[in-house]
Amino acid sequence: MATVVEDVLADVERAEAECLKSISVEKELELEFDLGNLAAFDVNAPNVRDFRLHPEQFLRSLARDNTQLLVNAVWKLPTERVQDVTVAKLPPGTTRIPREKAVPKPRPRTRWEEFARLKGIRKKKKTNLVWDEEKKDWRRRWGYKRVNDETKDWVIEVPETADPNEDQFAKRATAKKERVAKNELNRLRNIARSQKITVPTMGLVPTGQPGKSDLSKAIHVARTSTASVGKFQDKLPKEKELKNKAKRRKFQPLIGDFSAEKQSQLELLKIMASKKPKLDLTKAVNKQLREDEQEQAAKRKRVGSKGRKGHKNHHRKDGKHQHRKSASKRGRGK
Repeated sequence: MATVVEDVLADVERAEAECLKSISVEKELELEFDLGNLAAFDVNAPNVRDFRLHPEQFLRSLARDNTQLLVNAVWKLPTERVQDVTVAKLPPGTTRIPREKAVPKPRPRTRWEEFARLKGIRKKKKTNLVWDEEKKDWRRRWGYKRVNDETKDWVIEVPETADPNEDQFAKRATAKKERVAKNELNRLRNIARSQKITVPTMGLVPTGQPGKSDLSKAIHVARTSTASVGKFQDKLPKEKELKNKAKRRKFQPLIGDFSAEKQSQLELLKIMASKKPKLDLTKAVNKQLREDEQEQAAKRKRVGSKGRKGHKNHHRKDGKHQHRKSASKRGRGK
């Protein structure tokens, strides 16, 4: 009975020793940490003998020890309590990690923004509510139930210089439509200027009669503007497919399932690590076919030029042509 109890106590002590050993890891050289990116770099030389005998077990043990050291370094940072959870304050990262996608281009300035920058005009934030003296109430500056809403006036004073028979309500509505059209025109001009497209200062760009290709493109745009991107739209009679239509760019999702991203990264690393370049058989065959077609076209061109040259020589050796040549010689002899 005493032997069984001693064995149990020995097992408990051994388990406690294993737990303590799992927390503390000894390394000849300390790891280099980048806690801002939660990264650790092990500069110690691996044990080649252990790796060859048990490669998977060696890699698991090495990854476990380095992860333990990284966790120990994280818990040495200052912490705080956020919603009953202990959070460590990470420092700024020191490793420069490349972006997967291109940096978005900055939005070009409009004409007003350029003018304000040159004149030093600063934008002041306006309050949303304004005091209305007529209603004796705070009202919105824009939108529904705004201050000084002209559309709610049931009577308009006719100016002395205006025609008494002119409809002032229609005149006010027309003026508003003109202001909206002017703002839209300025917006389109800003877009054209950002894309470096020249537009006339007055009037609109003269356009010719739309051709068959323009009409087919318009039909294609109208068809693909539905929620199903034209999948369930019926075709018109004698309608042809649009040629050279643009393909949609596809990007990997930033959040969610990372299996596709992991697979693409592994394929990229495999290509970079391989010594032999990857051969694209389809691309190579297409290139060879293009070269053969170019050689055949050059041969046909050379043969055609030789045939035309021989045809001219035949006309030069004609009897009539030689008769003229001999007559000219007789004239020079005289």
